[in-house]
Amino acid sequence: MTARGWWWWGRRRSAVLDIGLAVVSALECGLEGVGFAGKAGLPVPVGVLFGLMVGSVLLVRRRWPIVVVLVSIAVTPAEMGYLMGIVGLYTLAASEVPRRFTAALAGMSTVAVFIVTVVRVRQDVAQADVGQPDFDPSGWYVPTVAVFMTLGLNAPPVLFGLYIGARRRLMESLRERADSLEQELSLLADRAEQRAQWARQEERRRIAREMHDVVAHRVSLMVVHAAALQAVALKDPQKAVKNAALVGDMGRQALTELREMLGVLREDAAVAVMSQVSPVPLAAVGRAAAAAAAEAASEDGPCLDALERLVEQSRQAGAVVELTVSGEARVYAAEVERTAYRVVQEALTNVHKHAAGAKVIVRLAHREAEVAMQVENGPSDAEAADAHLPSGGNGLVGMRERVSRLGGVFVSGPTDGGGFRVSAVLPVGEPAL
Repeated sequence: MTARGWWWWGRRRSAVLDIGLAVVSALECGLEGVGFAGKAGLPVPVGVLFGLMVGSVLLVRRRWPIVVVLVSIAVTPAEMGYLMGIVGLYTLAASEVPRRFTAALAGMSTVAVFIVTVVRVRQDVAQADVGQPDFDPSGWYVPTVAVFMTLGLNAPPVLFGLYIGARRRLMESLRERADSLEQELSLLADRAEQRAQWARQEERRRIAREMHDVVAHRVSLMVVHAAALQAVALKDPQKAVKNAALVGDMGRQALTELREMLGVLREDAAVAVMSQVSPVPLAAVGRAAAAAAAEAASEDGPCLDALERLVEQSRQAGAVVELTVSGEARVYAAEVERTAYRVVQEALTNVHKHAAGAKVIVRLAHREAEVAMQVENGPSDAEAADAHLPSGGNGLVGMRERVSRLGGVFVSGPTDGGGFRVSAVLPVGEPAL
């Protein structure tokens, strides 16, 4: 036994078949060896032993089909090995041996069988037709019989072997193609799953940025107003009432934006459930998830027209904010306007958190192929009360991600005067209609 199977056989059934054929061929050649020994003047045991050895060569037909055919051609003059010749030619034609060798050996076997058949038929006819001078077998009978016998012994095994070999190669090719297609489908499924996972992660990041922008800015202003309300509640009741109204307005605005965002989350969850129960391929689910994320990202949101109101809210919270706009204002794509708005919003939120009482300058520049915004604050006012607002450290990271996603440039860092500056430039592309 070997790692492949029984010696050169792949299966036990093949080994049993070849052993059986070899035994039958050996018995055939052994019987034919009796006649060969008589013609060659050899002892009968020698002829039988020779026939057994020749017939057993069929055992290696799968490993060395050329050897089997050559041996059958060599013993053709001895008129033995007919089964070995037929099986050998079939095995040779069905094997992976180059066709030129198959054709050459088949031709040699045909010639050998034809010559031996002509001689044998001539002898038999001569012996059978003694005393019949009217019958002349040398004209057409002997060649005709020899041709039919030669073709009957050689053509069927060669043709059948060629058919089986072609069919075997076709099946192997189809099997390889099926394996290749299965691997490609597996790769496509993996890529679709990766795209779907990427779409889900991108949607989570987008929602996290939106939640951060909405909650951080609104709640920061509410905390600042609450601190001012606490400070002036007893001294100036009118101002306290005004601050309380501002806190209520900001809380309602924050709740409204949160409801809208939660509505988007519910829709995304419904799409995810449908993709799990629907018999849609993973590739389609990945494309649908990516399309849903892009559609959700392109929904209407805050735009640059609301920038004045955003600055006014910071002023009402006690900050000194100056807004300057240069260039001709025009309408941009919704995602560009929302990103520009969020950058300014997050920068103002950071001022409320980290530089209470600092003067802030907001600059907005409309250019030919881009829109630029800059929020710069001076040093914090030491006399201003710190609202003790928590910071997660994700504001600048979120702004950079937003700007980079649109192919823009984002820069932030401290100024020489002890303040902080946030700058962003966004390509605008074609103006929105």
